[in-house]
Amino acid sequence: MFTGIIETLGTVTELKQDQGNLHITVQSAISAELKIDQSVAHNGVCLTVVAVHGDTHTVTAIEETLNKSNIGHLKTGDLVNLERCMQMNARLDGHIVQGHVDQTAICTAYKALDGSWEYTFEYDAGRGNVTVEKGSICINGISLTVVNSNANSFSVAIIPYTYEHTNLQNVREGSVVNLEFDIIGKYVARLMQR
Repeated sequence: MFTGIIETLGTVTELKQDQGNLHITVQSAISAELKIDQSVAHNGVCLTVVAVHGDTHTVTAIEETLNKSNIGHLKTGDLVNLERCMQMNARLDGHIVQGHVDQTAICTAYKALDGSWEYTFEYDAGRGNVTVEKGSICINGISLTVVNSNANSFSVAIIPYTYEHTNLQNVREGSVVNLEFDIIGKYVARLMQR
C-alpha cells in the first residue's frame, strides 16, 4: 500500500532481459536503505527488491507488468518516481494507492502556465475506468487531483514542487504514463456495472 507521495527520483542504470522478465537496476538516495523482498513503487508499479548494491537496487518486472505499464518503455538514464510502502502509523498525505497500475495513458497536451503546469491525458475508457472532477488519480505513482474529467481524458494541474521532484518534468505530448484509478471509484464503477 502506498500514498502517491513520491519519496525520491531514481535513475535507471541497467536493464537486463531474462526470458519474459525485465530486471531493472536503479540508483537512488534510498537504495542503500532498502532490503531484499521489500515492496517499492517505481512509477506507481509495486515491484519487489531482489538485490541491493551500494546506492543501487534491482527489481524484476514480469511480462504482465510490462504489458500493462510504462515499465517496458524504460531506457538507461530515465528517471523513475520511487516510493516505499506506507507505514500504518503515519499520515496519509496523498490517497490510498495499491501500486497496481490499471492501464497507461498518453499525454495529449502540456501547458506551462504562470507558475504551474497543466497536463491532459487520454486513456481507453472501454476498460471501465473513470475519473471524476476533484477526485484522485495516480499518474506514474504520483497522487494528483483531477481538474477536468471527460469520457476518455482528464487534466491535472502541477505545482512547482511536484514538477521539480518527480519525472513529470520529462512528460510531454506523446509520453506514456501509468494510471492507477481511485480504489473507491473502481469499486463503485464495478457495482454500477452489475
